[in-house]
Amino acid sequence: MASQRDMRGLCAEFSDGDGIDPHARVRPAPGGLHSRSSPRVGIDRKALQLCHQVAETLEEVLADCGDGLLQALRVVDVEPAPDASRLLVTVAVDGLPREEVDLDLVHRHLAHASGHLRSEVATAITRKRAPVLVYRLAAAQDSAC
Repeated sequence: MASQRDMRGLCAEFSDGDGIDPHARVRPAPGGLHSRSSPRVGIDRKALQLCHQVAETLEEVLADCGDGLLQALRVVDVEPAPDASRLLVTVAVDGLPREEVDLDLVHRHLAHASGHLRSEVATAITRKRAPVLVYRLAAAQDSAC
């Protein structure tokens, strides 16, 4: 380990980020599907990229599917749960408050289409293995940015 005197010879001044691997730093996501008021602490850049790709892919696949209920779903967020091998996909039903949505029916439709959805995600991403997708239904108010 280098002393401060040795380090002073290598740089003009110290800053907060000195000695930290720049690839390990977590930055807030730019606006869009995954923006929040604070950065996602502990999630690496590659995982965030994967989540964004999966969210975009699911939005397109759900909009183009033949199931009217699934077409009404909007992807609110995708996040690692607990890592990039398993992703938590938060969806909301457009135009209806959560109280008017039959949660069991939505989950049954998602379960029925899960193989197709995962297959489409696997085609869209460049990974050796497609992540497992777990779905959560958000309240309509929670989906507003």
